[in-house]
Amino acid sequence: MKPILMLILVSSFFLLTQCQQSAPTQTEQTTTELETITYDSLTAQKWGADEYGMKPYVMAFLKAGPNRDQDSLAAAQLQEAHMANITRMAEEGKLILAGPFLDDGDIRGIYIFDVRTVEEAKALTETDPAIQAGRLVMELHPWYGSAAMMELNQLHKKGAKKEI
Repeated sequence: MKPILMLILVSSFFLLTQCQQSAPTQTEQTTTELETITYDSLTAQKWGADEYGMKPYVMAFLKAGPNRDQDSLAAAQLQEAHMANITRMAEEGKLILAGPFLDDGDIRGIYIFDVRTVEEAKALTETDPAIQAGRLVMELHPWYGSAAMMELNQLHKKGAKKEI
């Protein structure tokens, strides 16, 4: 039995090294793909990019609000409504990125809105049931970032097995 096991291990090692030598790595494939990317004026226009490929957004820091004493059922219902609101804003094209921080600090998460003014972002945040209940508060800042972020929601769908 031991000689067969040894033969399998040696054969597997040999095949693995041959595959690694002949197949390009993911890094090599990505580098090759990136080398072929060139400026596309139609894409830049679609994204609203300036000459640097950037555009203004509004970034929101979701902070723990003053009213966090809901029972577990009410907190779960608020969270569900909060997530539904996130989905709605993303589907409308107003919310580009959203996500929680993984520590237990005062800043609970971030949003990046595709709006030009803090006032527009404030109006969007006021639709959030967790904001309305005082469970969260928003700190809003104008932000300048890559216009390619406009593709983030579509790209996200390619990697998500489940919807939020």
